[in-house]
Amino acid sequence: MMPDDPLSQLRDIHLPQTGGFWPPAPGWWILAFVLLAGVAALIWLVRRRHRRNLWLKLAKAELANLERTAAKEPQWFTQLNTLLKRVARERYPSEHPEAQSGDQWAAYLLRRAPDGQTAQQPVVEALVNSAWQPTPTAEPAQALDFAHTWLEAQKC
Repeated sequence: MMPDDPLSQLRDIHLPQTGGFWPPAPGWWILAFVLLAGVAALIWLVRRRHRRNLWLKLAKAELANLERTAAKEPQWFTQLNTLLKRVARERYPSEHPEAQSGDQWAAYLLRRAPDGQTAQQPVVEALVNSAWQPTPTAEPAQALDFAHTWLEAQKC
């Protein structure tokens, strides 16, 4: 070997050091952002749905309270009609159902009832009219049955 040989002064081939896990590659940043956005959207949708149906939960609680105090009195039927009107106003605000009374209100309840509930027409008419009659003609059990069915049909 010659001392002046430049090739003899070269070191052996060495590989670069492997990179660490930080900072991640751009693809991992994109994946993290997409996952974070997905989780945030899911939380938002769940909370929105919960808030949209909170009125229904409160209405069911009030209906359960009315069920405990069921009586064949005009005042009780007035409270039940008031509850149904508040639910209708919350669910369909543009239709102004709270302004209806009598036959209009009974027709509205039947129109918004689930399919096959037209057989309930005598019960609904008695429920609506019992709030104004000195001796109610409707049975509280039938009125509550209709109210439960009608409330379930109002979910968003």
